[in-house]
Amino acid sequence: MKNFNIVIIGAGISGSVLAERYAAMGKKVLIIEKRDHIAGNCFDFYDDNGILTSKYGAHLFHTNDEGVWDYVNQFADWYPWSHRVIARVDDKTVPIPVNITTVNTLFRTNIKTETEMQDWLEKNRIPFDQPQNGEEAVLNKVGEVLYNKMFKHYTKKQWDKYPAELHASVLERIPVRDNYDDRYFSDTYQALPKGGYTKMFENILANPNIIILLNTDYFEVQDQLGEYEKLFYTGPIDRFFQFNENLKEKLEYRSINFVTEQLDQEYFQENSVVNYPGEEVDFTRIVEYKHFGNQQSEKTSIVKEYTVDEGEPYYPVPNDKNQEIYAQYKAEADKLTDVYFVGRLANYKYFNMDQAFRNALDLFFDLERKDNVKVSGAESI
Repeated sequence: MKNFNIVIIGAGISGSVLAERYAAMGKKVLIIEKRDHIAGNCFDFYDDNGILTSKYGAHLFHTNDEGVWDYVNQFADWYPWSHRVIARVDDKTVPIPVNITTVNTLFRTNIKTETEMQDWLEKNRIPFDQPQNGEEAVLNKVGEVLYNKMFKHYTKKQWDKYPAELHASVLERIPVRDNYDDRYFSDTYQALPKGGYTKMFENILANPNIIILLNTDYFEVQDQLGEYEKLFYTGPIDRFFQFNENLKEKLEYRSINFVTEQLDQEYFQENSVVNYPGEEVDFTRIVEYKHFGNQQSEKTSIVKEYTVDEGEPYYPVPNDKNQEIYAQYKAEADKLTDVYFVGRLANYKYFNMDQAFRNALDLFFDLERKDNVKVSGAESI
């Protein structure tokens, strides 16, 4: 565990991108990963039915970032995939995000044009110039009835908080369409990697300058590390400072309990992802991975997702209290030399996949510019 230039904690998106970039420069890189696999939450595998399945929930790549798209295409071939989500609401099936079809199905309206949909939304929305929480953000977009049917209880199941208890940003990111577009995302590039994400990460980490230690907890081996130039930490920021007596408050995270069922039938549902926003069931959605890539198998597998408090942290919980706690950890992190916090858990911020790639790439290039400044003696950029 000595004689490495770069030490990285975590082999997910952030850690893998940084490892690839530094290894390409000729740096010796050590990745320490507590799980038994690479790829972080993107890890996928073939299940007993021969179906490529994501262990930690469906991951759909979408981006408008040309640089990120060019980067990931170095490590995988991609096939187009326009992700669609449907929801069971009032014994009806409707598309998500809300669009013309959603409203017509739930309210027996006969909206046909974008102008008519805009008029319907305007009549039903409860305007807030600057929404202060998630409830106001949704009411400002779609009004009270759709809020109660599709957002209120789903948010409670996912976050164990009602929308009014969360930052407006959590629900503002959910699109509402004034047309018939039923794609979940509208980005220019929407695709999945052929052979899965794990295969792509294997390619990202293929440089012989990269050594990976799996099943290894950084906090149990940190004293065995030799000198290094930089350390990148991608785990929960509060765990990094767990022995700091001045920082005792823990941040909130949400985890997911994935319950898999193997079924002796060709298909279970008509779509890859079906959401259940109501109170009639306590899971948030069912994912049938067989639909992704139109995989062939005589049987199928489904995964029900239950969002819980305990377990592997997946989502930061963005509200005022947690932001205040995070600010204390961030202040301590900024005092450290050559230690950098990167990624969703370390920055206590929700990133889409492409944003995680961009975040890591930007950090790498920013640090390289600063290092070059130090070497050349030029003015700081």
